[in-house]
Order: sequence, then structure tokens, then C-alpha cells
Amino acid sequence: MDTVATIFDRYEAVRHRLPSASAATATAQIGSLHDIAAQADAFVFDAYGVLNIGEAGIPGASQRLRELRDTGCRIRILSNAASYSHAGAVTKFRKLGMGVRDHEIITSRDATLAQLDGRLWGCIAAVEDDLSDIPCPTRRLVDDPASYDQVDGFVFLSTEVWSLDRQALLEDALLKRPRPLIIANADLVAPREHGFSLEPGYFGHLLADRGIRDIRFVGKPFPAVYEMIEASLPETPPGRIVMCGDTLHTDILGAAARGWQTVLVEHDGLFSGHDTGAYVNRARLFPNWRLSRI
Repeated sequence: MDTVATIFDRYEAVRHRLPSASAATATAQIGSLHDIAAQADAFVFDAYGVLNIGEAGIPGASQRLRELRDTGCRIRILSNAASYSHAGAVTKFRKLGMGVRDHEIITSRDATLAQLDGRLWGCIAAVEDDLSDIPCPTRRLVDDPASYDQVDGFVFLSTEVWSLDRQALLEDALLKRPRPLIIANADLVAPREHGFSLEPGYFGHLLADRGIRDIRFVGKPFPAVYEMIEASLPETPPGRIVMCGDTLHTDILGAAARGWQTVLVEHDGLFSGHDTGAYVNRARLFPNWRLSRI
């Protein structure tokens, strides 16, 4: 999973588990979002590769958000990040100078928390994640096999400290006693400054390949996060919402499944340095528009 081609192939291999969508049948190149602002009441932005790379904002992104606001468009950020709380997400984007408000950011962690009940959840989480926003009993899972047996369900928030040995413990526990597993970030990988990191979705699909059934994927392209965006824009028809993202099988597919319009952003994200047209044609996932940066 270290090249765009292998990542694309894996998304295609698990596509039967993803939502289906009647996407556009062709795509048009545009120069900036100003070219289509009249066709939108709201713009929804993926984070990495669209607004930021790591801890740095992409040149021009914050200015574009301000300009779109000035035209009357509403702004939302939709991120699959699940390794930190909602407050942490808001803080991150304010540090990036994006000028976003609390209600304008929705993450896959937000959607995950809405699905939890009062059972004891085993959490796979980053070291610095104190889990304090989770409104039910939790137990952090690392290397003790007994802890995997004792919980009533699993929440996979982060791969920061995950390993193949711990994956084996999780698989054994689920095969021995089936329980729900919530994959809080459905991404297979995330582009980083020096390559790609494996994300919870990658490990969730490995478990699904093994025949484990009660796996609940949260985040793009699955519907819960899109439904939360729509609920925050109650007067906006789906066809007047435009999703701007850098991946076909998450951002574009999930938005198209909701009847939103879509923009594939090419310069900085998953397809950076690659001909997106070839992948669009192979997947038959046509965004309405393509552009370099927003």
C-alpha cells in the first residue's frame, strides 16, 4: 500500500462494501471554485490535500474560504480524522488560519460517538487521546489479550500505535466471540509528507476479508457523516452542496451517493503528481469538476 496504484486497486477490491452511486458520466476542468460558486449554496471540504498538508495550510485555501463566504456560500469541513476530539479538530483548523466555527466542522469521530451505546467499548486510540469525550465506559487496548476478551465492543480510532501483533489479538477476539467493531476512520491510507500511513479502514477491511461480519465503517464514503452535514444545512437541497476532496473512493463516491455535486482536487492529496483522468476512467467515478487547488 505504498503507491497510488496499489491504494487505488485496494479501494476497487473492497468497493462492494462501499456505497453505490450514480456519479456523473463526464468531468470538466475548472480553474477555481469561483467558476462554479453560482451553482452551489454550500461547499464541503475534505481536509488533508485540500485545505492543509500536515500542520501547514495549502497556499490560498484560507483566502478561498473567505471569498466563498463573501458570496453567501456556507462552508463545512468534513474530515475522516478520528484520533482527536471535536474540540481538537476545531483548534487545529483555527491554528491553520481557516477561520472556521465549531459547527462548521464534522468529523468521523463525531459520527462514531453518536453510534455508541452504554456497553464497555475497547478503544484503539492514539497515546495522547484521553478518550474523555466518549460518553460511555471504555478500556484502552494494547497488548493484553485479556482486555480484548473483556470488552463488549471495539472502537478503532487511530493506527498510531497499532501493529500486526495487535491486529492478530483483535482478530482472534472477534472470531472467538463476535462483537461489534466500529471503524471510526474508513480511509485505507492517508497521504503524509513522506508517504502513506495505513488507517483504520485498511485494518477493518482485512477483518472483513476474514469473514468477520459486524464491522461498522464510519466516515467518508459511508452515509452517517454526510447525513450530519445535511442536518447542519437544513434548507440546502443536496444538489446545491458541493464536496471538494482529493480521493475518488471516499470524498467523491460518498458525496455522489447523497446526490451532491463533486470536485476532485488534484495537486496536493492522494493523486499528487499523477494523471487523475486515468484513475477516474478506470473507476468510472466521474467528479462533476476537477481542479488543481481550490
